[in-house]
Amino acid sequence: MGECGGRGRSSRADGAAGVAAAGDLSPVGGELPVRPVHQHGEWSEAQLLGAKAGQRVSVVIPARDEQDSVGDVVARVREEWVERHPLVDEVIVIDSDSQDATAERARSAGALVFAAAEVRPDLGAAQGKGEALWKALHVVTGDLLVFLDADLLDWGPHFVPGLLGPLLTDPQVRLVKAVYDRPMVDDGGRQAEAGGRVTELVARPLIALHWPYLSDLVQPLSGEWAIRRSTFERLSVPMGYGVEIAAVVDVAERHGADAIAQVDLGRRTHRHHRHDTLGPMAVQVLAAAEARLGWRSPGRREDHVTLVQYDRTPTGFVRHERHPNIGERPPAWSVEGYRNETGEDLRQ
Repeated sequence: MGECGGRGRSSRADGAAGVAAAGDLSPVGGELPVRPVHQHGEWSEAQLLGAKAGQRVSVVIPARDEQDSVGDVVARVREEWVERHPLVDEVIVIDSDSQDATAERARSAGALVFAAAEVRPDLGAAQGKGEALWKALHVVTGDLLVFLDADLLDWGPHFVPGLLGPLLTDPQVRLVKAVYDRPMVDDGGRQAEAGGRVTELVARPLIALHWPYLSDLVQPLSGEWAIRRSTFERLSVPMGYGVEIAAVVDVAERHGADAIAQVDLGRRTHRHHRHDTLGPMAVQVLAAAEARLGWRSPGRREDHVTLVQYDRTPTGFVRHERHPNIGERPPAWSVEGYRNETGEDLRQ
């Protein structure tokens, strides 16, 4: 399939730092289609609890300044899937330097809370969603990881069993992506335009150009997903919002697109992002894609770029610089001192 099929992964050594450490990710079946979309109610509680069979499940919630919603997310997951049905073994919040009461409210709701900067401080600290998920690998005890965003407003605890269903019932599935209707609300609580602007303008065109066998992914950047720890710990992880596009591409190229499942969770409402915040997100998604194609412009830094945006004022245009982090963490198993939940040293 050539470059459009995602082959040529060996050139990634010239891309973002640490990406090549993921090893040979040549496709083993990328041409196979992504699986059809499941419905979240396909599996009963009894079926999932039986299929769990001694495996541990960790729900991980990356959060930054989400004091108004994180407590509800934690409390509803714990009530339904820790206390009522023992499907989840731990709910962990990775706090990315919040300046509000995010950590306190998450802890009060029953979560184990870790400051991202304090997890393996010897490895340094960075801002970003991917950084929080990568740091989570160093503190979770689960075999299966469920990632939920902290800004969920209109959602249900059925998200958790929905995402776990394919992983628990099909050993060939490595990664599960959420599918949902995603209206957004503005700062006044009013419904804004439908979500998914970065998906439609950046991620979907990238997939069409370079990984067309992933075109059946309805929402490749959905923030709710689940993955086997044994898979995630062997992937290079972009520190920012590139983590989702990187995960689907890397899993497909290593295990085949049919190792990715999708589950329709119904509806999910989240806070509306201002349009000027979408630029840094788009940069991070593009950078993660370029790294997987082995591209990097000569002279560009490996970890940050400068994004210039402008506002009109009565006196003219004002220049604003943003510096999105486009660095990547190496696969966790390759990091000295990393151990999985069994205590086994995973370095090879």
